[in-house]
Formats: sequence, C-alpha cells, structure tokens
Amino acid sequence: MDITRLYSGDDGETHIEEMTLESHPELAKLQAASGIVFRSAEPGNFLDWHPAPRRQFVITISGEVEIGLGDGTVHRYGPGHVNLAEDLTGRGHTTRVVGGVPRVTAVIPLD
Repeated sequence: MDITRLYSGDDGETHIEEMTLESHPELAKLQAASGIVFRSAEPGNFLDWHPAPRRQFVITISGEVEIGLGDGTVHRYGPGHVNLAEDLTGRGHTTRVVGGVPRVTAVIPLD
C-alpha cells in the first residue's frame, strides 16, 4: 500500500514521510472522520503553495498528481495512493494534476 504523510517541520516547510501498515500500525485502527467528498481536477490543474486545510486523508482514485515541496523535490503519485495531509502550518506544498486524465480523489476529513 502506497501511503505518505505530509507534515509541517520546525523549518516552516512541508516534508513527506513514507508510511506502511507495519511501521504505523495505528493506520489499521478505526479513524474518526466527519465525512467524505469526491473531487475531480482536470490535467494541468495547479494549486500553488498551500497548507492542508485540516487533517485529512486524500485518496487518489484515478489520474496522477505531482506534489511539490519547498526543498525543490516533486513527488508523483497515481491511483491507489493514500496521502495523510497534516501540514497545517507553514508554506505548505503545491499540487499539479499530470497525465492525460482527470484526477479523481476521495477526501476524508479527520476529527
């Protein structure tokens, strides 16, 4: 399973942690959530620097995304990728829909 965590560092920048169910067994436990929303974004859609609006899981159902970080790295993810967005402060990250099909996501805000 492809799981990453975006989090805010002491430097005010967003960082990425690769996660597995083995290294983070808490992920296999029931998470309190307030709902789910499905979103679609067309190829080329770009969101400039932004922190996550709240703690949330963002699951890519179809399409691909590039997540940019302040250190200049770009991380590309496709269908089945799970992102735990916890970078609530600082500059945040960028997102760009890449490839030839829309990116469809399921966004699950966490309590």
